[in-house]
Amino acid sequence: MKYVVSVVVLLFSIIVHEVAHGFVAYKRGDSTAKLLGRLTLNPIPHIDILGSIILPAFLMLVGAPVFGWAKPVPINMYNLKNPKQDMIFVSLAGVTANFLLAVIAGAIMFLIRAFFADVSVMASIYFILQYVIVINIVLMLFNLIPIPPLDGSRVVFFLLPRDLAQKYARIERYGFLIILVLLATNILWKIIAPAANFLIKLLSGAM
Repeated sequence: MKYVVSVVVLLFSIIVHEVAHGFVAYKRGDSTAKLLGRLTLNPIPHIDILGSIILPAFLMLVGAPVFGWAKPVPINMYNLKNPKQDMIFVSLAGVTANFLLAVIAGAIMFLIRAFFADVSVMASIYFILQYVIVINIVLMLFNLIPIPPLDGSRVVFFLLPRDLAQKYARIERYGFLIILVLLATNILWKIIAPAANFLIKLLSGAM
């Protein structure tokens, strides 16, 4: 049951993440995602066969923490009103959406504790909300890591001077491999664990 919940919450969260990128881009002048039908919470246009189905299913079968991704929302930065500045906003939109989902889940958990003397009455909802917090906080912090093509690297790229940005962008060809190595060696979790544990406890009321 917990794996089914985690997969559903994960898919919803990564779709919201991608839609947020496209929505902010649309508001700043780029209609690419909208014209391609990607500004929707309907999962079908966002499904990536490997990242949304095969990998989560495999991780679920082997009993590992469920992880995955959706198809990146296409963005044409040259349609933006202020490309360099707006791309920073677009890059941060996904992680901001994940943080807001976690905050909303935490607020609902607070209300449940406030209005129900016996939280077990709302146990199923409470259980799902905890997953919403954990998954969205981990997604947020993971995507903020400045390894291309993660969102954090996009922010760094557009803040750097052009010559340094071009050199930094060359890392992207190795980015996926670097991320896999960090995941396999558990280094990635050690990097984000302190902040993740603090925020999860704070939002879930466990502090």
